[in-house]
Amino acid sequence: MFCVAPVGKGPIMNVMKGGLVLFSANSNPSCMELSKRIAERLGVEMGKVQVYQEPNRETRVQIQESVRGKDVFIIQTVSKDVNTIIMELLIMVYACKTSCAKSIIGVVPYFPYSKQCKMRKRGSIVSKLLASMMCKAGLTHLITMDLHQKEIQGFFNVPVDNLRASPFLLQYIQEEVSDAKHDIHLRPVEAQSFAERLRLGIAVIHGEAQDAESDLVDGRHSPPTAKNVAAIHPSLEIPMLIPKEKPPITVVGDVGGRIAIIVDDIIDDVDSFLAAAETLKERGAYKIFVMATHGLLSSDAPRLIEESAIDEVVVTNTIPHEIQKLQCPKIKTVDISMILSEAIRRIHNGESMSYLFRNIGLDD
Repeated sequence: MFCVAPVGKGPIMNVMKGGLVLFSANSNPSCMELSKRIAERLGVEMGKVQVYQEPNRETRVQIQESVRGKDVFIIQTVSKDVNTIIMELLIMVYACKTSCAKSIIGVVPYFPYSKQCKMRKRGSIVSKLLASMMCKAGLTHLITMDLHQKEIQGFFNVPVDNLRASPFLLQYIQEEVSDAKHDIHLRPVEAQSFAERLRLGIAVIHGEAQDAESDLVDGRHSPPTAKNVAAIHPSLEIPMLIPKEKPPITVVGDVGGRIAIIVDDIIDDVDSFLAAAETLKERGAYKIFVMATHGLLSSDAPRLIEESAIDEVVVTNTIPHEIQKLQCPKIKTVDISMILSEAIRRIHNGESMSYLFRNIGLDD
């Protein structure tokens, strides 16, 4: 879809070198807001391209300007129809490849299918499949943000820059959450990183409901154990693991009279967050914030959040969620277009990316 970024009041970066083309691969207008913000910060116009659906639901891409010998950056944000946006991205990447672009860099803030990065019973590692498709189409570099598992970078045979949204979320806490005492809990690695940077205490929620990421459904249990004991050779006595049983939800740490900040990378199904919030309220938490990079907020999530004990949900604009914000005023947005713009500028100019990863450890 063709668009021209409006002149804004935000800081404009000096791209310096020519030969940069910025495309949005979305046919959905609601997904183009982030692309416009990035173009505005870079001081460039969006490239001329048409992305649309044929009456038979086939995706068609028509690039309307020359990309020969240029660095092409394709921005793709995820809408509700995730499979369509994947085809839009793949077709546009291939169109740029066949049009002799010098390099094709995908800017995909939320990498779809990232939760399907482990082997399941008789399943597949779909994120590996998607990575292979993107590379085969002609992608030469990927910019993304807070992958669900950092190991997904290894699925690609091209460079991957996995940026972090935590500096923007930490800044929001410092500026908007004014109370002096906080507790951070849930998702221990991320929570510990936040707590150490803010010099705050940490509490842990134990006994949470088992989710799809549990060990019971990963590849270590495939093929499934035999239902018929007689099927096992009588001379083999293979020891069996005792099934796991989650205890009731409890909080390890004092949250009485404090602000509790729940940290995660993705908010989609909110049931676990609601259960945690109820437990925290029972333990005397003053306010409850939920912070995450990617706000999928599928199905009835906005309504459930609005009716819950959660005071505020803070997510970034890696995924458009304007409709969800209309349904739930508790949802707040943090803009991360600045770091994406700087990543694009540095890659185009051949500058080091290490500045964007300063103070980020192996566990972050």
